[in-house]
Amino acid sequence: MPQGEKILVVEDNDFVRMRMVSYLQDAGYEVVEAANGADALGKVTQGVILAIVDVRMAPVDGFEFIKNVRGRNPLLPLILVTGDQNPDLLNEASKWSVSAVLIKPVLRERLISMVERAIARGYKK
Repeated sequence: MPQGEKILVVEDNDFVRMRMVSYLQDAGYEVVEAANGADALGKVTQGVILAIVDVRMAPVDGFEFIKNVRGRNPLLPLILVTGDQNPDLLNEASKWSVSAVLIKPVLRERLISMVERAIARGYKK
């Protein structure tokens, strides 16, 4: 079971965010929550080893958040969550070195598997 591994979950839909947080906590992770990208920018530095980020949020959307994080920490693993299957979105995610794209609805097994793979690839502060 993970110990001391803190994950940031950024999702503006309360229900979706609560489910992801529950799945991650059940798997043994410590979770920091943010309801939007602006709030998340202040929380990403709190010992977070991975961020899970929704694409469509206001006032700061997922890609604005990712661009800001990449400017400060180019190695932080990021998982993008979206209901959109637009190929342009996948290209943009690749451009910003997103570890994985998770299509909604978020399933427990898929989420945990993606998180474990992203962490296993390594994280360096």
